[in-house]
Amino acid sequence: MRELPTPLIKAYYHPIEAAIRWSNLHRFERSILAHLCPRMRPDPDDFPRWPTLYLNSERLYCALSNGDLPFGKRGIICQDLSLLDDPDLSICEPHLKAWMQRDYPEEKPSFLYGPAERRGLTWTALQEMSANHAALKVQLDMCAEKAAQLKERNSLLKRALVEVRRLPPPGEVLSDRGRSALLNIIGGLLTTLRGSSPGGQRYSQFDSDAAIIQTVISYHSGRVGITERTMQKHFAAARRSLKA
Repeated sequence: MRELPTPLIKAYYHPIEAAIRWSNLHRFERSILAHLCPRMRPDPDDFPRWPTLYLNSERLYCALSNGDLPFGKRGIICQDLSLLDDPDLSICEPHLKAWMQRDYPEEKPSFLYGPAERRGLTWTALQEMSANHAALKVQLDMCAEKAAQLKERNSLLKRALVEVRRLPPPGEVLSDRGRSALLNIIGGLLTTLRGSSPGGQRYSQFDSDAAIIQTVISYHSGRVGITERTMQKHFAAARRSLKA
Protein backbone atom coordinates (compact mmCIF):
# COMPACT_ATOMS: atom_id res chain seq x y z
CA MET A 1 0.00 0.00 0.00
CA ARG A 2 1.30 3.46 -0.90
CA GLU A 3 2.43 5.39 2.19
CA LEU A 4 0.97 8.88 2.20
CA PRO A 5 3.58 11.58 2.94
CA THR A 6 1.36 13.70 5.20
CA PRO A 7 -2.06 13.27 6.82
CA LEU A 8 -5.03 14.07 4.60
CA ILE A 9 -6.56 16.31 7.27
CA LYS A 10 -4.38 18.88 9.03
CA ALA A 11 -4.85 21.92 11.23
CA TYR A 12 -3.29 24.14 8.57
CA TYR A 13 -2.01 23.70 5.02
CA HIS A 14 0.51 25.21 2.66
CA PRO A 15 -1.36 26.38 -0.48
CA ILE A 16 0.13 23.56 -2.59
CA GLU A 17 -1.01 21.00 0.00
CA ALA A 18 -4.52 22.44 -0.07
CA ALA A 19 -4.50 22.48 -3.90
CA ILE A 20 -3.36 18.84 -4.01
CA ARG A 21 -6.12 17.74 -1.64
CA TRP A 22 -8.71 19.92 -3.38
CA SER A 23 -7.76 18.22 -6.67
CA ASN A 24 -8.04 14.75 -5.05
CA LEU A 25 -4.34 14.06 -5.70
CA HIS A 26 -3.18 13.43 -2.16
CA ARG A 27 -1.88 9.96 -3.03
CA PHE A 28 0.49 11.63 -5.52
CA GLU A 29 1.62 14.35 -3.13
CA ARG A 30 5.18 13.02 -2.75
CA SER A 31 5.86 12.98 -6.52
CA ILE A 32 4.20 16.40 -7.01
CA LEU A 33 6.30 18.03 -4.32
CA ALA A 34 9.43 16.32 -5.65
CA HIS A 35 8.73 17.68 -9.13
CA LEU A 36 8.19 21.23 -7.85
CA CYS A 37 11.10 21.33 -5.41
CA PRO A 38 12.14 23.88 -4.36
CA ARG A 39 9.13 25.72 -5.83
CA MET A 40 5.79 25.53 -3.96
CA ARG A 41 3.62 26.93 -6.72
CA PRO A 42 3.08 25.02 -9.99
CA ASP A 43 3.36 26.52 -13.46
CA PRO A 44 0.71 25.89 -16.15
CA ASP A 45 2.87 23.24 -17.88
CA ASP A 46 3.98 21.32 -14.79
CA PHE A 47 1.21 18.71 -14.64
CA PRO A 48 -0.66 18.41 -17.96
CA ARG A 49 -2.36 15.22 -16.66
CA TRP A 50 -3.85 17.16 -13.77
CA PRO A 51 -5.01 20.58 -15.00
CA THR A 52 -7.16 21.13 -11.91
CA LEU A 53 -4.04 21.21 -9.72
CA TYR A 54 -2.76 24.39 -11.36
CA LEU A 55 -6.28 25.89 -11.45
CA ASN A 56 -6.91 25.27 -7.75
CA SER A 57 -3.47 26.53 -6.81
CA GLU A 58 -4.12 29.78 -8.67
CA ARG A 59 -7.52 30.12 -7.04
CA LEU A 60 -5.89 29.91 -3.62
CA TYR A 61 -3.14 32.41 -4.36
CA CYS A 62 -5.66 34.80 -5.90
CA ALA A 63 -7.71 34.71 -2.70
CA LEU A 64 -4.58 35.14 -0.57
CA SER A 65 -3.31 38.09 -2.60
CA ASN A 66 -6.68 39.87 -2.51
CA GLY A 67 -7.24 39.42 1.21
CA ASP A 68 -10.20 37.05 0.75
CA LEU A 69 -8.46 34.21 2.59
CA PRO A 70 -6.61 34.75 5.88
CA PHE A 71 -3.07 33.34 5.98
CA GLY A 72 0.01 33.34 8.14
CA LYS A 73 3.06 31.29 9.04
CA ARG A 74 2.90 27.83 10.58
CA GLY A 75 -0.71 28.29 11.60
CA ILE A 76 -0.29 31.80 13.06
CA ILE A 77 -2.29 34.49 11.20
CA CYS A 78 -0.33 37.60 10.29
CA GLN A 79 -1.48 38.67 6.78
CA ASP A 80 2.03 39.65 5.71
CA LEU A 81 2.13 39.63 1.89
CA SER A 82 5.84 38.82 1.97
CA LEU A 83 4.84 35.37 3.25
CA LEU A 84 3.28 34.45 -0.11
CA ASP A 85 6.71 33.17 -1.21
CA ASP A 86 7.64 31.70 2.18
CA PRO A 87 7.86 27.86 2.41
CA ASP A 88 6.10 28.12 5.79
CA LEU A 89 3.08 30.00 4.40
CA SER A 90 -0.02 28.45 5.92
CA ILE A 91 -3.82 28.56 5.72
CA CYS A 92 -5.80 27.40 8.75
CA GLU A 93 -8.39 24.70 8.12
CA PRO A 94 -11.46 26.67 9.36
CA HIS A 95 -10.53 29.73 7.27
CA LEU A 96 -10.01 27.56 4.20
CA LYS A 97 -13.36 25.85 4.67
CA ALA A 98 -15.23 29.12 5.28
CA TRP A 99 -13.69 30.65 2.14
CA MET A 100 -14.58 27.61 0.04
CA GLN A 101 -18.16 27.57 1.35
CA ARG A 102 -18.50 31.22 0.38
CA ASP A 103 -16.73 31.30 -3.02
CA TYR A 104 -16.97 27.67 -4.19
CA PRO A 105 -20.05 26.21 -2.50
CA GLU A 106 -20.38 23.50 -5.15
CA GLU A 107 -16.93 22.13 -4.24
CA LYS A 108 -16.88 19.59 -1.38
CA PRO A 109 -13.36 18.10 -1.10
CA SER A 110 -13.12 15.23 1.36
CA PHE A 111 -10.29 16.79 3.40
CA LEU A 112 -12.65 19.59 4.48
CA TYR A 113 -16.11 17.96 4.33
CA GLY A 114 -17.50 14.81 5.86
CA PRO A 115 -19.72 12.35 3.96
CA ALA A 116 -22.96 14.00 5.12
CA GLU A 117 -21.74 17.47 4.13
CA ARG A 118 -20.65 16.22 0.71
CA ARG A 119 -24.22 15.03 0.18
CA GLY A 120 -25.41 18.55 0.94
CA LEU A 121 -26.45 17.89 4.56
CA THR A 122 -25.57 20.54 7.12
CA TRP A 123 -25.39 19.92 10.84
CA THR A 124 -28.72 21.71 11.23
CA ALA A 125 -30.24 19.52 8.53
CA LEU A 126 -28.91 16.41 10.25
CA GLN A 127 -30.44 17.51 13.55
CA GLU A 128 -33.77 18.16 11.82
CA MET A 129 -33.60 14.74 10.15
CA SER A 130 -32.87 13.13 13.50
CA ALA A 131 -35.85 14.90 15.09
CA ASN A 132 -38.08 13.93 12.17
CA HIS A 133 -36.88 10.35 12.45
CA ALA A 134 -37.79 10.26 16.14
CA ALA A 135 -41.23 11.75 15.42
CA LEU A 136 -41.84 9.28 12.60
CA LYS A 137 -40.83 6.40 14.87
CA VAL A 138 -43.43 7.50 17.43
CA GLN A 139 -46.06 7.69 14.66
CA LEU A 140 -44.98 4.28 13.38
CA ASP A 141 -45.34 2.76 16.86
CA MET A 142 -48.80 4.31 17.20
CA CYS A 143 -49.81 3.02 13.76
CA ALA A 144 -48.47 -0.44 14.62
CA GLU A 145 -50.54 -0.46 17.83
CA LYS A 146 -53.63 0.71 15.92
CA ALA A 147 -53.00 -1.93 13.26
CA ALA A 148 -52.80 -4.61 15.95
CA GLN A 149 -56.12 -3.42 17.39
CA LEU A 150 -57.74 -3.43 13.95
CA LYS A 151 -56.33 -6.89 13.28
CA GLU A 152 -57.83 -8.20 16.52
CA ARG A 153 -61.16 -6.56 15.68
CA ASN A 154 -61.04 -8.07 12.21
CA SER A 155 -60.48 -11.50 13.73
CA LEU A 156 -63.50 -11.04 16.01
CA LEU A 157 -65.64 -9.97 13.06
CA LYS A 158 -64.52 -12.98 11.04
CA ARG A 159 -65.47 -15.31 13.88
CA ALA A 160 -68.84 -13.57 14.20
CA LEU A 161 -69.38 -13.96 10.46
CA VAL A 162 -68.67 -17.69 10.73
CA GLU A 163 -71.28 -17.95 13.49
CA VAL A 164 -73.83 -16.02 11.43
CA ARG A 165 -73.25 -18.30 8.46
CA ARG A 166 -74.00 -21.28 10.69
CA LEU A 167 -77.46 -19.93 11.48
CA PRO A 168 -80.36 -21.39 9.51
CA PRO A 169 -81.71 -19.17 6.77
CA PRO A 170 -84.61 -16.95 7.80
CA GLY A 171 -88.10 -18.28 7.17
CA GLU A 172 -90.41 -17.04 4.51
CA VAL A 173 -92.14 -13.73 5.14
CA LEU A 174 -95.64 -14.32 6.44
CA SER A 175 -98.54 -13.26 4.27
CA ASP A 176 -101.48 -11.46 5.82
CA ARG A 177 -103.45 -14.70 5.70
CA GLY A 178 -100.65 -16.63 7.41
CA ARG A 179 -100.35 -14.02 10.14
CA SER A 180 -104.09 -14.08 10.75
CA ALA A 181 -103.99 -17.87 10.99
CA LEU A 182 -101.28 -17.79 13.64
CA LEU A 183 -103.10 -15.11 15.63
CA ASN A 184 -106.30 -17.14 15.49
CA ILE A 185 -104.45 -20.21 16.74
CA ILE A 186 -102.96 -18.21 19.62
CA GLY A 187 -106.35 -16.73 20.40
CA GLY A 188 -107.97 -20.18 20.34
CA LEU A 189 -105.39 -21.54 22.75
CA LEU A 190 -105.90 -18.60 25.11
CA THR A 191 -109.66 -19.13 25.04
CA THR A 192 -109.19 -22.81 25.81
CA LEU A 193 -106.71 -22.20 28.65
CA ARG A 194 -108.94 -19.59 30.23
CA GLY A 195 -112.28 -21.20 29.34
CA SER A 196 -114.64 -23.66 31.04
CA SER A 197 -116.65 -26.71 29.96
CA PRO A 198 -120.47 -26.47 29.48
CA GLY A 199 -120.72 -27.86 32.98
CA GLY A 200 -118.68 -25.00 34.40
CA GLN A 201 -115.45 -26.91 34.95
CA ARG A 202 -112.28 -24.88 34.09
CA TYR A 203 -110.01 -26.35 31.46
CA SER A 204 -106.88 -25.13 33.27
CA GLN A 205 -105.76 -23.36 36.40
CA PHE A 206 -104.76 -20.18 34.48
CA ASP A 207 -107.14 -17.41 35.44
CA SER A 208 -105.32 -14.59 33.62
CA ASP A 209 -103.07 -13.87 30.65
CA ALA A 210 -100.39 -12.75 33.09
CA ALA A 211 -100.31 -16.21 34.68
CA ILE A 212 -99.92 -17.84 31.26
CA ILE A 213 -97.14 -15.40 30.33
CA GLN A 214 -95.20 -16.01 33.54
CA THR A 215 -95.45 -19.80 33.09
CA VAL A 216 -94.21 -19.60 29.48
CA ILE A 217 -91.33 -17.32 30.53
CA SER A 218 -90.35 -19.73 33.31
CA TYR A 219 -89.98 -22.55 30.76
CA HIS A 220 -88.62 -20.69 27.74
CA SER A 221 -86.91 -17.55 29.01
CA GLY A 222 -84.33 -16.17 26.58
CA ARG A 223 -86.03 -17.38 23.44
CA VAL A 224 -86.92 -14.88 20.74
CA GLY A 225 -90.31 -13.32 21.51
CA ILE A 226 -90.56 -14.88 24.99
CA THR A 227 -90.92 -11.64 26.90
CA GLU A 228 -93.82 -10.24 28.88
CA ARG A 229 -94.28 -7.20 26.68
CA THR A 230 -94.12 -9.12 23.39
CA MET A 231 -96.57 -11.79 24.50
CA GLN A 232 -99.00 -9.20 25.87
CA LYS A 233 -98.98 -7.49 22.49
CA HIS A 234 -99.51 -10.71 20.54
CA PHE A 235 -102.18 -12.02 22.95
CA ALA A 236 -104.15 -8.82 22.52
CA ALA A 237 -103.75 -9.04 18.74
CA ALA A 238 -104.90 -12.71 18.82
CA ARG A 239 -108.09 -11.84 20.72
CA ARG A 240 -108.86 -9.02 18.28
CA SER A 241 -108.28 -11.41 15.36
CA LEU A 242 -110.92 -13.83 16.72
CA LYS A 243 -113.46 -11.07 17.21
CA ALA A 244 -112.91 -9.68 13.71
